[in-house]
Amino acid sequence: MRPKHDASTTVIIAAYNVAATIERAVLSALAQPETTETIVVDDASKDATADLAEQLARADARLKVIRMRANGGPAAARNRALEAAQSPWVAILDGDDYFLPGRLAVLHAWANDSDFVADTLIRVVENEAHPHPVSADSQPLQPLDLAAFVRGNMGEGLDLGFLKPIIRRDFLQQHALRYDERLRLGEDYDFYGRGIALGGRFLLGGQAGYISVMRPGSISMDHSEEDLRRMRDCDDDIAAVRPLTTRERQTIRRHKIHTDCRLQWRRLITAVRTHDIGAAASTFRSPHVAGYLAVRLAEQAWLRSIGRAQRRTETTADRP
Repeated sequence: MRPKHDASTTVIIAAYNVAATIERAVLSALAQPETTETIVVDDASKDATADLAEQLARADARLKVIRMRANGGPAAARNRALEAAQSPWVAILDGDDYFLPGRLAVLHAWANDSDFVADTLIRVVENEAHPHPVSADSQPLQPLDLAAFVRGNMGEGLDLGFLKPIIRRDFLQQHALRYDERLRLGEDYDFYGRGIALGGRFLLGGQAGYISVMRPGSISMDHSEEDLRRMRDCDDDIAAVRPLTTRERQTIRRHKIHTDCRLQWRRLITAVRTHDIGAAASTFRSPHVAGYLAVRLAEQAWLRSIGRAQRRTETTADRP
């Protein structure tokens, strides 16, 4: 498979405290023949991430390192990289993830007239041997419209907001599309959603070689109530891009409710811990949320009862 367009690509890496993995990420990007430049934006790391990236840059002129003076989050770091990018295409790579050889070639071969081209993530645990993607030639390609994309972010299979596509830079420039720097959770979902609403053609294929490394304590797993609130409300920004069809409007409303359920669950946990009865009661704000919270509370009660039963069994077994 050969692309019919200029496949020159800028790989952008927003990096924060990833000294243990930044070299692997950078070298995997530079190893792609389509990579004409790689831009690492260090988001004011407290470890040696920036120093290690600059050391790598001295050995390869295609690598540029930008240091943020203050931590602004991945959206701000990616925006800095997008402003500096020069290639016709940009590819998103997280600092603790990496590409397998040949990934960009496959995505460009799929692209045709698409503006966003993504592959299914290969999820692995850190230090686990990475699997090889299945043959890209035999995999179906799925165009994603706005409703399909939003629906794919509600726990129905793959969470499409985590995809890391290659993106046509002309499209970003034409629409002045950038990440919302207020978001530290769901910034990719918001960015892709607004891009599709603006007319961006988003194509999803099977596995092509993006390794998504799952690590305990990663930033994506650590979010606050405010992070969830802003993610919930970003659906209003997507809906405001243009008039929506009935299907699109209903799907975005479902996603907002889905995120609000997660937010109210977090608020309920905080209220219970602080013995704030009023705040706890306020989380049951709608029938949808009340049903979700009731299920989660029942799950927690069941897990606690199982734990108590196991402890009683262990205590009995220890008796002489």
